[in-house]
Formats: sequence, structure tokens, C-alpha cells
Amino acid sequence: MKTSRLSFAAALAAGSVLVLSGTAFAHVSVQPGEATKGGYATISLKVPNERDDASTTQLEVNFPADQPLTSVMPQDVPGWTVKVETSDLAKPLTVHGKQITKAVTKVTWSGGKIESGKFQQFPLSVGKLPEDADQMVLKAIQTYDNGEVVRWIEETKEGAAEPQNPAPVLKLTAATGADHHDAGDASADPAKNGGEAKGGHDEAASDHGSDTTARALGIAGIVIGLGGVAFGVAARRRSA
Repeated sequence: MKTSRLSFAAALAAGSVLVLSGTAFAHVSVQPGEATKGGYATISLKVPNERDDASTTQLEVNFPADQPLTSVMPQDVPGWTVKVETSDLAKPLTVHGKQITKAVTKVTWSGGKIESGKFQQFPLSVGKLPEDADQMVLKAIQTYDNGEVVRWIEETKEGAAEPQNPAPVLKLTAATGADHHDAGDASADPAKNGGEAKGGHDEAASDHGSDTTARALGIAGIVIGLGGVAFGVAARRRSA
């Protein structure tokens, strides 16, 4: 009886940590989770490998057609090949006096490998971000070397539970003060620099998005787990 109670408590502790922290870390997400409306930003797609018996070998990210970006520039990721695809705009955009007729609609990384228990960051310089929206949904498709394909394309509805495969979301915040000045900074805009990407214009916002939530849930899981262990020890003492 003493052994069974202690084993149950230990299993409860381990299960609590795995369930809570595993759910939080498993999703493909955007880091940082926020950027300034109307500005340029450096973001990364954070891709964890959530399979024990397969490696991630490809990531495809799709940009919303109704929120065209005039500039999407990937940073080299060692061991990976990147392909940028553009499509014709239904309505051309005028940016800094130049007419833009195409926008990036898809970026695909392939040829590398994310092994079990690891993750990879895929950096992008993007802009000009929408001024009339509160977020951008970047639907992603993750492919494993065993042929499995996971589509991170489900949009979270307000007031509803998070879907099983939520799409990465970049929240857009209003430009105020220094942020407003940075949004119009020529050094951050590839179109004002002969098309050359500037890697130094990273948003000041830290990873308040999914990483913060993940840490909070992970800590909660550990607390619950320790409570289970304490319960088991107390039960064993009473039985003794």
C-alpha cells in the first residue's frame, strides 16, 4: 500500500509537468510576438520538433494575401536552403514613390534537420507592417522526415479555446513615442537602402508571447508535481 501510494504521487507529479509544459512548448510561434504597426521588424519563426521518432526537415510559412508586405527578407540559417515566392498584387501599392506590383506570399526552408527534443529559429526581416490591423496570421506547415505533415493554420477565435494546431500570430501594436520614430526610420526600411536588408532593426519587445506563457505553465506544472510528491510522502508516513 505504501509503495503504491508513493508511486501514484510520483506519476502524478511527472504527468503534471509533462502535460502543462509540453502543451505550451509544442507550437510553432512567432518571436517576438509583437511588432509596431506601419513599421519594419525582425521576427523569427520558432519551430520545435514535437516527435520522438522523426526530425523536422521543412518549414513553409504563408503570408496573408490581404496584408501584402513590400519586403520579406530571410536571414541565412546554416544547413538550410530558403526559397521566397511572390505573387502579383490585385491592387499595386505605392511605397516611397515606387509602384509595387508583387508581394511575398510564401517562404520555405528545407534541407536541414531539427532533431527530437530541439528547436530552430528562422529569422525574417519584414515590412511595411499593416497600419489598420491588430495582428497578422502566418500560417505554417511543418514536415517531418517520416512523411508526416502538421498544418499550423487554425485561427484562434475570440472567447474560444485554443485549437489543436494554432497558426503563429504576430500581434501589431500602435506606434507611440520612440516606436513611432523608429517605424519611419530610413535605416530600417530596405526600400530606402537600395533593397539591402538591415539586420540591426530588431523590435525592442522581448519574448512576451508564447515563451512567457510556456514558462508560467511549466512552473505551474512543477508546483503541482511537487505537491503530488509531498502528498505521497505524507501518505507513506501515516501508513508507517
